[in-house]
Amino acid sequence: MDIFDPHIHMTSRTTDDYQAMAAAGVRALVEPAFWLGQPRTNTGSFEDYFDSLLGWEPYRASQFGIAHHCALALNPKEANDPRLAGVLDLLPRYLTKDRVVAVGEIGYDSMTPEEDKAFAAQLAHALTYDLPVLVHTPHRDKGAGTRRSLDVIRESGIPAERVLIDHLNEPTARIVADSGCWMGFSVYPDTKMSVERTVSILAEYGSARILVNSAADWGRSDPLTPRRTGDAMLAAGFGESDVRTVLWQNPIDFYGQSGRLQLTDGSDPAHDDYAGNSIKRGEV
Repeated sequence: MDIFDPHIHMTSRTTDDYQAMAAAGVRALVEPAFWLGQPRTNTGSFEDYFDSLLGWEPYRASQFGIAHHCALALNPKEANDPRLAGVLDLLPRYLTKDRVVAVGEIGYDSMTPEEDKAFAAQLAHALTYDLPVLVHTPHRDKGAGTRRSLDVIRESGIPAERVLIDHLNEPTARIVADSGCWMGFSVYPDTKMSVERTVSILAEYGSARILVNSAADWGRSDPLTPRRTGDAMLAAGFGESDVRTVLWQNPIDFYGQSGRLQLTDGSDPAHDDYAGNSIKRGEV
Protein backbone atom coordinates (compact mmCIF):
# COMPACT_ATOMS: atom_id res chain seq x y z
CA MET A 1 0.00 0.00 0.00
CA ASP A 2 1.67 3.24 -1.19
CA ILE A 3 0.71 6.26 0.90
CA PHE A 4 1.15 10.00 0.33
CA ASP A 5 0.35 11.90 3.54
CA PRO A 6 -0.83 15.30 2.30
CA HIS A 7 -0.65 17.04 5.70
CA ILE A 8 1.82 16.15 8.44
CA HIS A 9 4.16 18.23 10.62
CA MET A 10 7.40 16.24 10.71
CA THR A 11 9.25 19.09 12.43
CA SER A 12 7.40 17.87 15.54
CA ARG A 13 8.15 14.18 15.00
CA THR A 14 11.11 11.91 15.65
CA THR A 15 13.30 10.04 13.20
CA ASP A 16 11.70 6.85 14.52
CA ASP A 17 8.41 8.17 13.12
CA TYR A 18 9.95 8.41 9.66
CA GLN A 19 11.10 4.81 9.99
CA ALA A 20 7.66 3.60 11.10
CA MET A 21 5.95 5.57 8.34
CA ALA A 22 8.21 4.07 5.66
CA ALA A 23 7.50 0.58 6.99
CA ALA A 24 3.76 1.33 6.83
CA GLY A 25 3.95 2.37 3.17
CA VAL A 26 4.39 6.15 3.32
CA ARG A 27 6.36 7.16 0.22
CA ALA A 28 5.67 10.89 0.07
CA LEU A 29 4.31 13.71 2.22
CA VAL A 30 3.57 17.42 2.37
CA GLU A 31 4.51 19.37 5.48
CA PRO A 32 2.55 22.63 5.77
CA ALA A 33 3.89 25.53 7.80
CA PHE A 34 1.99 25.83 11.09
CA TRP A 35 2.02 27.15 14.65
CA LEU A 36 4.83 25.49 16.58
CA GLY A 37 3.08 25.74 19.95
CA GLN A 38 5.43 28.38 21.30
CA PRO A 39 4.56 31.82 19.85
CA ARG A 40 7.22 33.26 17.55
CA THR A 41 8.16 36.88 18.09
CA ASN A 42 9.86 38.00 14.88
CA THR A 43 9.93 37.42 11.14
CA GLY A 44 13.45 36.00 11.29
CA SER A 45 12.19 32.95 13.16
CA PHE A 46 10.07 32.13 10.08
CA GLU A 47 13.13 32.36 7.84
CA ASP A 48 14.83 29.69 9.92
CA TYR A 49 11.66 27.59 9.96
CA PHE A 50 11.12 27.79 6.20
CA ASP A 51 14.78 26.96 5.58
CA SER A 52 14.40 23.86 7.76
CA LEU A 53 11.33 22.73 5.80
CA LEU A 54 13.32 23.08 2.58
CA GLY A 55 16.59 21.57 3.81
CA TRP A 56 16.72 19.54 6.99
CA GLU A 57 13.35 17.78 6.78
CA PRO A 58 13.77 16.62 3.16
CA TYR A 59 17.14 15.19 4.20
CA ARG A 60 15.66 13.34 7.17
CA ALA A 61 12.83 11.96 5.01
CA SER A 62 15.18 10.88 2.23
CA GLN A 63 17.00 8.51 4.57
CA PHE A 64 13.83 6.39 4.57
CA GLY A 65 12.87 6.75 0.91
CA ILE A 66 10.16 9.33 1.62
CA ALA A 67 9.75 12.28 -0.75
CA HIS A 68 9.28 15.41 1.39
CA HIS A 69 7.49 18.52 0.09
CA CYS A 70 6.16 21.55 1.92
CA ALA A 71 3.52 24.25 1.85
CA LEU A 72 4.56 27.66 3.19
CA ALA A 73 2.50 30.44 4.77
CA LEU A 74 1.86 32.62 7.78
CA ASN A 75 -0.55 30.46 9.77
CA PRO A 76 -3.92 31.89 10.89
CA LYS A 77 -3.16 31.88 14.62
CA GLU A 78 0.03 33.93 14.25
CA ALA A 79 -1.52 36.25 11.68
CA ASN A 80 -2.92 38.09 14.69
CA ASP A 81 0.54 39.11 15.96
CA PRO A 82 1.60 42.48 14.44
CA ARG A 83 5.26 41.59 15.00
CA LEU A 84 4.91 38.92 12.30
CA ALA A 85 3.33 41.03 9.55
CA GLY A 86 6.65 40.92 7.69
CA VAL A 87 6.17 37.22 6.99
CA LEU A 88 3.72 38.14 4.21
CA ASP A 89 6.52 40.09 2.51
CA LEU A 90 9.02 37.29 3.17
CA LEU A 91 6.95 34.58 1.48
CA PRO A 92 7.62 35.52 -2.17
CA ARG A 93 11.31 34.71 -1.64
CA TYR A 94 10.32 31.13 -0.81
CA LEU A 95 7.28 30.43 -2.98
CA THR A 96 9.43 29.98 -6.08
CA LYS A 97 11.58 27.23 -4.57
CA ASP A 98 11.56 23.56 -5.53
CA ARG A 99 9.48 21.30 -3.28
CA VAL A 100 7.15 24.16 -2.29
CA VAL A 101 3.93 22.67 -3.68
CA ALA A 102 1.28 24.92 -2.10
CA VAL A 103 0.56 27.99 -0.02
CA GLY A 104 -0.56 26.83 3.41
CA GLU A 105 -1.80 26.49 6.02
CA ILE A 106 -3.90 29.62 5.61
CA GLY A 107 -7.47 30.44 6.64
CA TYR A 108 -9.00 31.16 10.02
CA ASP A 109 -8.37 30.54 13.68
CA SER A 110 -10.56 33.15 15.41
CA MET A 111 -11.90 34.91 12.29
CA THR A 112 -10.40 38.30 13.13
CA PRO A 113 -9.79 41.26 10.77
CA GLU A 114 -6.07 40.46 10.89
CA GLU A 115 -6.78 36.91 9.74
CA ASP A 116 -8.96 38.28 6.94
CA LYS A 117 -6.04 40.37 5.66
CA ALA A 118 -3.51 37.55 5.86
CA PHE A 119 -5.90 35.10 4.18
CA ALA A 120 -6.59 37.44 1.25
CA ALA A 121 -2.91 38.37 0.86
CA GLN A 122 -1.81 34.75 0.73
CA LEU A 123 -4.51 33.78 -1.76
CA ALA A 124 -3.09 36.58 -3.92
CA HIS A 125 0.38 35.05 -3.50
CA ALA A 126 -1.00 31.69 -4.65
CA LEU A 127 -2.38 33.27 -7.80
CA THR A 128 0.87 35.15 -8.46
CA TYR A 129 3.04 32.06 -8.06
CA ASP A 130 0.55 29.62 -9.62
CA LEU A 131 0.34 27.38 -6.56
CA PRO A 132 -2.50 25.39 -5.01
CA VAL A 133 -3.78 26.41 -1.56
CA LEU A 134 -4.21 24.46 1.68
CA VAL A 135 -6.88 26.03 3.90
CA HIS A 136 -7.16 25.36 7.64
CA THR A 137 -10.69 25.38 9.02
CA PRO A 138 -10.96 26.68 12.60
CA HIS A 139 -11.36 24.43 15.61
CA ARG A 140 -14.15 26.67 16.95
CA ASP A 141 -17.20 27.70 14.90
CA LYS A 142 -16.06 25.33 12.15
CA GLY A 143 -19.25 25.68 10.11
CA ALA A 144 -19.12 29.48 10.09
CA GLY A 145 -15.38 29.44 9.44
CA THR A 146 -15.76 27.03 6.52
CA ARG A 147 -18.49 29.10 4.88
CA ARG A 148 -16.54 32.30 5.38
CA SER A 149 -13.41 30.67 3.94
CA LEU A 150 -15.32 29.65 0.83
CA ASP A 151 -16.62 33.22 0.42
CA VAL A 152 -13.07 34.62 0.59
CA ILE A 153 -11.84 31.99 -1.87
CA ARG A 154 -14.56 32.87 -4.37
CA GLU A 155 -13.77 36.58 -4.02
CA SER A 156 -10.06 35.91 -4.67
CA GLY A 157 -10.68 34.40 -8.10
CA ILE A 158 -8.61 31.27 -7.45
CA PRO A 159 -10.21 28.21 -9.10
CA ALA A 160 -11.94 25.85 -6.67
CA GLU A 161 -10.04 22.85 -8.02
CA ARG A 162 -6.80 24.42 -6.78
CA VAL A 163 -8.03 24.68 -3.17
CA LEU A 164 -7.96 22.01 -0.45
CA ILE A 165 -10.18 22.71 2.58
CA ASP A 166 -8.79 20.68 5.46
CA HIS A 167 -9.79 19.44 8.93
CA LEU A 168 -13.36 18.82 7.77
CA ASN A 169 -15.98 16.85 9.66
CA GLU A 170 -19.48 15.54 8.94
CA PRO A 171 -21.29 18.92 9.18
CA THR A 172 -18.80 20.71 6.92
CA ALA A 173 -18.21 18.00 4.32
CA ARG A 174 -21.31 18.80 2.25
CA ILE A 175 -20.54 22.53 2.22
CA VAL A 176 -17.15 21.87 0.66
CA ALA A 177 -18.31 19.05 -1.61
CA ASP A 178 -20.80 21.45 -3.20
CA SER A 179 -18.13 24.15 -3.63
CA GLY A 180 -15.92 22.18 -6.00
CA CYS A 181 -12.91 22.45 -3.68
CA TRP A 182 -10.97 19.38 -2.54
CA MET A 183 -11.94 17.92 0.84
CA GLY A 184 -9.36 17.09 3.51
CA PHE A 185 -10.00 14.87 6.54
CA SER A 186 -7.47 14.72 9.37
CA VAL A 187 -7.51 11.37 11.17
CA TYR A 188 -6.32 12.60 14.53
CA PRO A 189 -7.25 11.12 17.92
CA ASP A 190 -9.78 12.94 20.11
CA THR A 191 -9.98 16.35 18.44
CA LYS A 192 -10.57 15.63 14.73
CA MET A 193 -11.74 12.56 12.79
CA SER A 194 -11.46 8.90 13.78
CA VAL A 195 -10.65 6.12 11.32
CA GLU A 196 -14.23 4.83 11.51
CA ARG A 197 -15.81 8.24 10.88
CA THR A 198 -13.49 8.83 7.93
CA VAL A 199 -14.41 5.51 6.33
CA SER A 200 -18.09 6.41 6.76
CA ILE A 201 -17.47 9.73 5.00
CA LEU A 202 -15.78 7.90 2.12
CA ALA A 203 -18.71 5.48 1.89
CA GLU A 204 -21.06 8.45 1.56
CA TYR A 205 -19.07 10.74 -0.75
CA GLY A 206 -16.85 8.34 -2.69
CA SER A 207 -13.15 8.79 -3.37
CA ALA A 208 -13.15 11.79 -5.74
CA ARG A 209 -11.54 15.02 -4.47
CA ILE A 210 -10.93 13.59 -0.98
CA LEU A 211 -7.57 13.54 0.80
CA VAL A 212 -6.91 11.75 4.08
CA ASN A 213 -4.08 12.92 6.31
CA SER A 214 -2.67 12.39 9.79
CA ALA A 215 -2.01 16.07 10.60
CA ALA A 216 0.44 14.58 13.11
CA ASP A 217 2.25 17.25 15.11
CA TRP A 218 3.37 17.98 18.69
CA GLY A 219 -0.05 17.02 20.08
CA ARG A 220 -1.42 13.57 20.80
CA SER A 221 -1.38 12.32 17.24
CA ASP A 222 -0.42 9.34 15.12
CA PRO A 223 1.52 9.50 11.83
CA LEU A 224 0.21 6.05 10.87
CA THR A 225 -3.49 6.95 10.71
CA PRO A 226 -3.54 7.07 6.87
CA ARG A 227 -2.37 3.44 6.83
CA ARG A 228 -4.95 2.54 9.48
CA THR A 229 -7.60 4.21 7.33
CA GLY A 230 -6.52 2.26 4.27
CA ASP A 231 -6.71 -1.02 6.18
CA ALA A 232 -10.15 -0.07 7.52
CA MET A 233 -11.33 0.78 4.00
CA LEU A 234 -10.34 -2.68 2.79
CA ALA A 235 -12.06 -4.29 5.78
CA ALA A 236 -15.20 -2.30 4.99
CA GLY A 237 -15.34 -3.62 1.43
CA PHE A 238 -13.58 -0.89 -0.54
CA GLY A 239 -11.41 -2.13 -3.39
CA GLU A 240 -7.66 -1.70 -3.56
CA SER A 241 -8.13 0.83 -6.36
CA ASP A 242 -10.30 2.98 -4.08
CA VAL A 243 -7.63 2.90 -1.37
CA ARG A 244 -4.94 3.82 -3.86
CA THR A 245 -7.04 6.70 -5.20
CA VAL A 246 -7.55 8.22 -1.75
CA LEU A 247 -4.15 7.58 -0.21
CA TRP A 248 -1.87 8.01 -3.24
CA GLN A 249 -3.36 9.33 -6.45
CA ASN A 250 -5.52 12.14 -5.03
CA PRO A 251 -2.59 13.86 -3.28
CA ILE A 252 -0.59 13.58 -6.50
CA ASP A 253 -3.44 15.07 -8.53
CA PHE A 254 -3.92 17.97 -6.11
CA TYR A 255 -0.34 18.93 -5.33
CA GLY A 256 0.79 18.02 -8.83
CA GLN A 257 -0.90 21.24 -9.95
CA SER A 258 2.17 23.02 -8.59
CA GLY A 259 4.42 21.36 -11.17
CA ARG A 260 6.95 20.65 -8.40
CA LEU A 261 6.26 17.17 -7.06
CA GLN A 262 9.41 15.09 -6.91
CA LEU A 263 8.40 11.47 -6.48
CA THR A 264 11.26 9.04 -6.82
CA ASP A 265 9.99 6.29 -4.51
CA GLY A 266 6.73 4.36 -4.38
CA SER A 267 5.75 5.44 -7.89
CA ASP A 268 3.40 3.35 -9.95
CA PRO A 269 5.50 1.69 -12.69
CA ALA A 270 2.41 1.67 -14.90
CA HIS A 271 2.62 5.48 -15.01
CA ASP A 272 5.94 6.47 -16.58
CA ASP A 273 5.32 10.14 -15.78
CA TYR A 274 5.75 9.32 -12.10
CA ALA A 275 8.43 6.67 -12.07
CA GLY A 276 11.73 8.08 -10.93
CA ASN A 277 11.06 11.56 -12.27
CA SER A 278 10.04 14.95 -10.99
CA ILE A 279 6.46 15.74 -11.94
CA LYS A 280 6.54 19.02 -13.81
CA ARG A 281 3.68 21.37 -14.54
CA GLY A 282 1.22 19.92 -17.02
CA GLU A 283 2.28 16.28 -16.62
CA VAL A 284 -0.29 15.27 -13.99
